[in-house]
Amino acid sequence: ASSGVFVDRFIKLIEVYGAKAVILREADGQPVVPAKIEEALKKNPQVKAVFATHTETSTGVANDIAAIGKIVAKTPAILVVDAVSGLVGQELRTDDWQVDVVCTGSQKGLMTAPGLGMVCVSEKAWPLVEASKSPRFYFDWRKMKKSVTEKQTPFTPPVTIINAQAEALRQIRAEGLENVLARHAWLAQATRDAVQALGLKLFAQSPCNVLTSITVPSGIDGKAIVKRMRVDYGVSIAGGQGDLVGKIIRLAHMGYMERFDVIIGISALEMMLHELGHPVELGKGVAAAEKVFLSKPKTAPASAPAKTPAGAR
Repeated sequence: ASSGVFVDRFIKLIEVYGAKAVILREADGQPVVPAKIEEALKKNPQVKAVFATHTETSTGVANDIAAIGKIVAKTPAILVVDAVSGLVGQELRTDDWQVDVVCTGSQKGLMTAPGLGMVCVSEKAWPLVEASKSPRFYFDWRKMKKSVTEKQTPFTPPVTIINAQAEALRQIRAEGLENVLARHAWLAQATRDAVQALGLKLFAQSPCNVLTSITVPSGIDGKAIVKRMRVDYGVSIAGGQGDLVGKIIRLAHMGYMERFDVIIGISALEMMLHELGHPVELGKGVAAAEKVFLSKPKTAPASAPAKTPAGAR
């Protein structure tokens, strides 16, 4: 169920292993429609797994994983969710939402350098692991499951990254998971309000809380915005991917980020658009963000976490 680049990558991945994909693809910026998944499962009862993204960072969309989970749970199929960018930044209730496999990485909301891949596997999904005839060796979950009981890994692990991840998890626990989720929602709302105050258009329907995607105004090259923001202002943002190259820009507010990361980003964007000749009222976006920040998130964090390097995707 594709709402962007990262499920398209899932499609390529499963085809490499000889599986056949039944593809549901939404228009760019649109979330997955759960009813379409339900209809597709009725038409294709032989389907073994449904793949979806939690937060689709290529377009800035959040998918309704809870609704998809209810649908898939009624069938023999399992639900596999890419939560690389969304875990810890966007609500995800694995058991309550009946998600069978969640995949994530260390480099996003988990606030660590790239290098760790993590999965959880439900009792419903495990028989498929045992029955699979696909070739596997290092990434054999059966080996990992056996080693975990002995507090080991089957092969040499990246010890330094694991230690860094342990520290990041301590910071997340100290802030409190619900507080972390509230902080992400707070940063996202400030960013969206700022973007709209500048007269810009949000690209995503059902926008996620880990980044904000913005439609590039007509007559401006989105690639130029990304490059000049980095070179002239030292602020790193992302452009579009695939067919969206040059058409959207993406501002992240995930992981260790806090209020003034957003304010700096919005301020640089205002000045850059002004330099490129787009009519913006300087300070208007920053003021909109500040209004949000003068209120407290619904669950107020005790303090922002210490900064730990986070990777880009």
